[in-house]
Order: sequence, then structure tokens, then C-alpha cells
Amino acid sequence: MASTTGLMTVEQYRALPETGPFYYELRRGELVQVARPTMGHILIQERLRELLKGALGSAGLVLVEFAFRALPEYELRVADVAYVVRERAISVKKNDNLHGAPDLVIEVLSPSNTAREIKEKADLCLANGCRQFWVVDSRLRQIAVSTPDGLTRIYRSGESIPLVFAENQALEVDAVFVDE
Repeated sequence: MASTTGLMTVEQYRALPETGPFYYELRRGELVQVARPTMGHILIQERLRELLKGALGSAGLVLVEFAFRALPEYELRVADVAYVVRERAISVKKNDNLHGAPDLVIEVLSPSNTAREIKEKADLCLANGCRQFWVVDSRLRQIAVSTPDGLTRIYRSGESIPLVFAENQALEVDAVFVDE
């Protein structure tokens, strides 16, 4: 791994070699090792991607494992699932990442996640352009939805999450956890 003095920039991060069962995120200029997702995690990500694409159509892009630069120089994070409105998506240079957070960031909880880590990521995203930050808990079969106004609502079985990106569209919580 390349050695740096002080904080690592996104450009220095991009020069690092690929690694085996881990990848790294750049958080506040420091490398943080992140385990690659398990099959159960991947299946939930894909289900969310399919459901959102069906509900949101061509108004934007729904992407899995989406890297973004919440803050330009010392942050390069990855969303498990992200939605970016079309205008923002087409403005991203091909050799760069989205500047700011996606319009919707969805994190699927893993055993390695800590409450502090998820809270910090939610705060970072919501302060940098994210309109909704979802935390999907497959163990409890619920989805917490946070918004920039500081409110968080928990959606459970039998409920639907209104999609602020598409008028009169909602995502049923039970559809996310099919075959769990």
C-alpha cells in the first residue's frame, strides 16, 4: 500500500492496488477496510435495485455499490444502493465520481457495521445532498428512513415507504424481504 503523510486524497486513493476479500473507503482522509458483501447482502441490494427501477423508471439511475465523493478531496464512500436523479448522473465525468451524496443512499446492515459508522455516514450524506438515507435491517425486517430535517421513521412489515422521487409511488417493506 502506498504510504502518505497527512490525509490521503481521492487521487492518492485511486492509485492504490486492488485488494482481495476487502476494499477500502476513504473516510476523512483515512483508509478504512470494508469487507465485501455476502450473498444475502447482495440479494437484498439487487432486490432493492429492481424495485426502485420499477417504481422510479427513467427519472434517474439506481446503482449498486455506488462510489461517491460526499466531500470533494478526502471522502470516497460506497453506497450499497444509490439513486441519483438523471440531471446529476449525466453531469458526472467518466473518470470521476459523483460529487456530493446520491439523492437516495441505502445501506444494508452487515454484522461488521457499527451504529456509530452508520450514523456518521447518514449525517455525511444528508448534509451533502442526500434526500433520504435508508438503513435496511434484514434481521428485524425493517427499514429506517432518515431525512435532512433530522427525522427518522421506521417502516415495518405491512407498511410502504413513500418515494419522494416519484409522485404517488411507494416501496412495500415486505417486497424487500421476500425469500429471507
